[in-house]
Amino acid sequence: MEFHDFVLSQLARTPSRLLDVGCGDGRLALALAAAGHDVTAIDPVAPDGPIFERTTLEEFAPSHLFEVVIASRSLHHVPNLDHALDRIGQLAPRLIVEEFAWDRLDERTAAWYVSNLDGPSKSVPQCLREWNEEHTGLHGYETLRAGLDRHFREHFFAWRPYLHRYSEVNASQENEQAMIDTEGINALAFRYIGAPRREASP
Repeated sequence: MEFHDFVLSQLARTPSRLLDVGCGDGRLALALAAAGHDVTAIDPVAPDGPIFERTTLEEFAPSHLFEVVIASRSLHHVPNLDHALDRIGQLAPRLIVEEFAWDRLDERTAAWYVSNLDGPSKSVPQCLREWNEEHTGLHGYETLRAGLDRHFREHFFAWRPYLHRYSEVNASQENEQAMIDTEGINALAFRYIGAPRREASP
């Protein structure tokens, strides 16, 4: 199930008032708006459009609260994770997350990744070295999970495939999921739903 379909399946009513944090190119926000929801989407590089605001979570000044905050592969970029999660908990009684657990790329997962790459071959040690260099400074899974646990009560959690998203990977989502299910490789993404550990305030 694609993430926008997953989000839609979790909403109690239409329209719901939604905040998309770190919306990127806006595709998720536009899909949710097209489904009839009242969406505000924020990002310092948000696209043009009535539902978008070019701002950070720290500087965002809404005129109302939301029913759900959505964060799709954005929290691992946030410099101050605790501050961001505390802020999110003030804005809505529910958080829906899809995240990237980049630090779970171990040797066997890297070996599968390398074996499915189009183009020039590379060794597993080279892959791991380049991967770690590329993602240095981003929050890994343990940091993300600890932050979520400090600020939210978990309602749902599931591991998800991720590597098939890369255009140079010659493998399907189904193939990657099958490898995860048999514990042949690690999942590098997860979905999470939680409620703030304290009530949101205006």
